[in-house]
Amino acid sequence: MPQFAANLSFLYNEHAFLDRFAAAAADGFRGVEYLFPYEFSAAELRNRLDASNVQQVLFNCPPGDWARGERGIASLPGREAEFRRGMEQALHYAEALGCKRLHVMAGLLDATHGKERQRAVYLENLAYAARQAALHGVTVLIEPINTRDMPGYFLHYQQDAHAICREVQVPNLKVQFDLYHCQIMEGDLAATMQRELAGIGHMQIAGVPERHEPDLGEVHYPYLFSLMDALGYQEWVGCEYRPRGNTSAGLGWLQPWLKKPAS
Repeated sequence: MPQFAANLSFLYNEHAFLDRFAAAAADGFRGVEYLFPYEFSAAELRNRLDASNVQQVLFNCPPGDWARGERGIASLPGREAEFRRGMEQALHYAEALGCKRLHVMAGLLDATHGKERQRAVYLENLAYAARQAALHGVTVLIEPINTRDMPGYFLHYQQDAHAICREVQVPNLKVQFDLYHCQIMEGDLAATMQRELAGIGHMQIAGVPERHEPDLGEVHYPYLFSLMDALGYQEWVGCEYRPRGNTSAGLGWLQPWLKKPAS
């Protein structure tokens, strides 16, 4: 049975952030993820995890100046030292929170440098990040993001992400397979999952096209959840969607999967 993690940056916005851990646990989630932990101390977040008996599954490395529109710096020439400092900070939090997955955001395309120069910097930074993360038993993830939600992002397609991981050749560098982004950009979700499973370190879900609950829209998730089981996928599935209303009231889709015996 897939292991579902609540993305607390998207779900339970009817609660203050630190109260979302308990709310997720009350609804049956045993894992949580979110975009960034850095607004809070690692000790406070650890306390919330322990009190709610949930596992920290994933968060993102520092993305640069998010408020000013930056969406990662891993591919940006001239920001290498800042990237390394951010990686050190992320690993400090990961160790304190028992988190084994870090998402490294690539950043936006910058015409002043050109894509090839950005790609070279990206690969160098990913190799460094993965080697550092390996010392802590952490997997580094990269994620293709669709052009509608994040125009100008450096990485949009699954095949490009997997090619980058193969080129870097560090075993703890893997792809974050967000089925919502993939459906928008390329579709063929089942075949992609089957073809690339060995290189997938985490999955995320949302309904398409509105990014609401996964039982809404054009993607038939029960089939894909069963396929995950059939393929032996053992990692987490992050619920990164925007509830149409109250988060708990919209979790009817999840209940059958919580009640299924573990495979």
